[in-house]
Amino acid sequence: MTRFNLSDWALQHRSFVWFLMAVSLVAGILAYVSIGREEDPNFAVKTMVISAALPGASIEETLTQVTDRIEKKLEDLDQLDKTKSITRPGVSVVYIELLATTKARDLPQIWQKVRNMMADIRGDFPAEFAGFQFNDGFGDVFGNIYAFTSDGFSPREMRDYVEQARRAVQGLEDTGKVEIFGARDQVVYLQFSTEKLAALGVSQAEAQAVLASQNAILPSGEINSGSERVMVRLGGGFDRTQALSDVNLRVGDQFFRLTDVAEVSLGYEDPASELFRYNGQEAIGLAIGMRQGANIIDFGEALTEAMNSVEEQLPIGVSIHQVADQPHVVEEAVGHFLQALLEAVVIVLAVSFVSLGLRAGFVVTLTIPLVLAITFVIMHVLGFTLQRISLGALIIALGLLVDDAMIAIETMISRLEVGESLTKAASFAWTSIAFPMLTGTLVTMAGFIPIGLNNSAAGEFTFSLFVVIAVSLLVSWVVAVLFAPLIGVTMLPSKLAHHAEKVGRTRRAFQFLLRGAMRLRWLTIALTLVAFGASIYGMRFVENQFFPNSDRPELILDFTLPQNATIEATRAQMDRMEAYLKDDPDVLFHSSYVGRGAPRFILSYDVMNGAPNVGQIVIQTPGIDSRNRLRARLTQLTETEFPGVDIFVKLLEIGPPVGRPVQYRVTGPDLDQLRDIARDTAAVVASDPRTANIVLDWNEPARVVRVDILQDRVRLLGITSREIAAALQTVYDGTTVTQLRDDTFLVDLVARGSDEDRRSVEALTNLQLSTTSGQPVPLSAIAVFGFDTELPVIRQENRMPTVTVKAAISTADQPATIVDDLKTRMAEFTAKLPPGYSVKVGGTVESSAKSQAPIAAVVPLMLLIIATLVMVQMQGFRRAFVVFAAAPLGLIGVVGALLPSGAPLGFVAILGVLALVGILIRNSIILVHEIEVQREHGLHPWDAVFAASDSRARPIVLTAAAASLALIPISRQIFWGPMAYAMMGGIIAGTVVTLVFVPALYLAVFRVRRPERETATETGTPA
Repeated sequence: MTRFNLSDWALQHRSFVWFLMAVSLVAGILAYVSIGREEDPNFAVKTMVISAALPGASIEETLTQVTDRIEKKLEDLDQLDKTKSITRPGVSVVYIELLATTKARDLPQIWQKVRNMMADIRGDFPAEFAGFQFNDGFGDVFGNIYAFTSDGFSPREMRDYVEQARRAVQGLEDTGKVEIFGARDQVVYLQFSTEKLAALGVSQAEAQAVLASQNAILPSGEINSGSERVMVRLGGGFDRTQALSDVNLRVGDQFFRLTDVAEVSLGYEDPASELFRYNGQEAIGLAIGMRQGANIIDFGEALTEAMNSVEEQLPIGVSIHQVADQPHVVEEAVGHFLQALLEAVVIVLAVSFVSLGLRAGFVVTLTIPLVLAITFVIMHVLGFTLQRISLGALIIALGLLVDDAMIAIETMISRLEVGESLTKAASFAWTSIAFPMLTGTLVTMAGFIPIGLNNSAAGEFTFSLFVVIAVSLLVSWVVAVLFAPLIGVTMLPSKLAHHAEKVGRTRRAFQFLLRGAMRLRWLTIALTLVAFGASIYGMRFVENQFFPNSDRPELILDFTLPQNATIEATRAQMDRMEAYLKDDPDVLFHSSYVGRGAPRFILSYDVMNGAPNVGQIVIQTPGIDSRNRLRARLTQLTETEFPGVDIFVKLLEIGPPVGRPVQYRVTGPDLDQLRDIARDTAAVVASDPRTANIVLDWNEPARVVRVDILQDRVRLLGITSREIAAALQTVYDGTTVTQLRDDTFLVDLVARGSDEDRRSVEALTNLQLSTTSGQPVPLSAIAVFGFDTELPVIRQENRMPTVTVKAAISTADQPATIVDDLKTRMAEFTAKLPPGYSVKVGGTVESSAKSQAPIAAVVPLMLLIIATLVMVQMQGFRRAFVVFAAAPLGLIGVVGALLPSGAPLGFVAILGVLALVGILIRNSIILVHEIEVQREHGLHPWDAVFAASDSRARPIVLTAAAASLALIPISRQIFWGPMAYAMMGGIIAGTVVTLVFVPALYLAVFRVRRPERETATETGTPA
């Protein structure tokens, strides 16, 4: 880099370079204003859900005839990671999880392939198979949720008002998917009396067929009159409930009114499939998503304006409440991060001004907005947004990106002190340290490669960390060699006094320490290795963590009742909980979801599978302190006041959701034996007193009434099993006869038994059927009744029945610590299992291992790239060895920081530890390069080591101070705290290693002996 000098070129084209700086700042401001905002980075949810139905089938028939066929076919999918299925009688739900290496852009094509695969096997299913439903929008986020409540309005009227709101919202440019939930559909019920039908000798199926034929929509022709076509329209359909009450039926020889054999009533779906409530009041929910790539802050403002307009048009008595407000959350989160970024900038500026002086510090200060501005432009062009990860990356990078500017200005000052002109001093950095700085910058960037190339879900979540840091570091080098020299020439005085003779106390103390380390090189090396060994031993006391819980104020309550519980039972338990929440000062409001979970209002939300026995309450608290107080009270309340109900009080998660942190998956072929082993596994987990609220995701059986048809008798009577099943289905669950057309809605006309018949097991024996001749026959005359139990649900993973044992933690211990402590007991237990059965760790520990495995796979590539860069710069194996030896020693500071602070070593902290490798190698490169420069100037190797260490001490300490102190603002945050502590400790310890251990190691590796007279080192003057 001697032929072309970029710094010198900048000084010769000053106006153009000033123009570039001005353009960069303006472009950066514009990019910052228009760049998208999010709370967390977007990542692809590589999951698809297939639902299939075989009405009337038992759970065993559904498992073998539906679930197994689907899962078996899906094994042909190349990108398949695993399948998970939930089988209930007549219903199968299969979750397809793709490999983490699957690219997000390939998902639409893969999901279409899955649809084609299911179409291929459609003919293999039984004739009664009802078909598939596909949900490839499983990861859709509805960041804005509104609850519509009313006083004195019917659910049907409320549905109309919510539809009006949906139409208004869908008119916004950036609106994505919009869904209405919690609305109870209107239904016209025909509650037939089986006794009255039997007395008339009329079968219920015949009456239903007459009604359906009268209400059918059929073409009735067209009259062509020559010059005009006249349509013929047939009337007589049902347009209201009263029309049904007036219907007269003729079945065979019998002529009667419909109301003679059935009660006609207009109502709502009963029992409801799902319910939604706001603060205990029945409500209808409107979930609103945003178009991908839109600015959520701008969308939030437009949405608020639209909803205000809708609310103004609503009648008195109808209210709108915002349950989830993602734009507001994002605005607050980004605001907090920007405040932390500003604090970090102030800290770095303070370090610059205190260490370099007012003018030199001001030069370094001006490089910060330039680097940030250019970084914002590149982020915007590449499609990255401002969110938790990218803003945290900017704060981490802030302490690193001033390194090059500090070194460049420090070098310029040193040349001015020896009498060189401003221009020559400014261009000297390019000729002396530009290439080592570039190598160091590339090495630092390489330290973040495991983040960039991590193909796990957690790696995708943190990918922007790598991009932002890599971009900002590379930009910082360009700014340091292109813009900083021109700013320095403008701001610094033309001459500076030589400060070499003025050695302060701090520098004298360092020189004393350095001389001692050099003279006692082997002792220095030994002490360093002992400290390193102690840190490795100390790692066993540092707890491991995947991702921390979110710092959002929401509190989530997951309700799970026995598998055969009704939605009324679930609602009753949730009513009791809501009574406790009423008037609680730590509760702002709460929304309840009965029979389902809340919509995915943040991407990392763990969506609950809908079923009558489950529910969820989302509680909004004033802040984290209130949330934690309420969580402790509710956890105790659920244990004492809700026996027999599984209520999991949890926080929102950051990163891929896990649920209960401690989990073990028990798999095996035989269901009965599997359930026994799962219960024994739960007992092993319960042996650790730190575990709490232990549950099995399926286990308990449900009661079943078996109706065994006497086939010879029914054949004599002319009745078939199909007709008996249809009659039972109609009585208990109801059968849709036809539909009333009400504006844009269709109202089902459902035939079913009376309330007394439907809610009584005893009424089953007295059920009256009609023969082909019209004679009534009691069901008890043609069937034998028995009572039994069967499993209401079976869960499988990769076609193998799987029971998951889940446990919460009652202490502050991390899941990995508990799983590690249970390892011996669990190994002894699994060793006694019969062949074909296994127990595997799941939950947080499994997710963490899956995320860390790709990191370990990429580390060799990272080391290879760093080694190549070091060899390019050092051009010698011994020099490269000295540089590399400092890299792992940052662990001393990492352990020294994590243990006293109690911070766990989480996924993000591990990434920070790996990044330390690049940071420490960078400092070592600059120091060793300076040693070689001093030797080339003729100094004795001993003097060269001392002079280089002494002269590079200030810039290395300054950059370390800037890098570590800039992390203080994010050390207070739940997500970034462990990484901040780890990096601060590692940088501080690494600085000491660089300035003390590296010189001693260099002397040992190159076998440098101390000269008889240490003239240069005694004065501390570099040659």
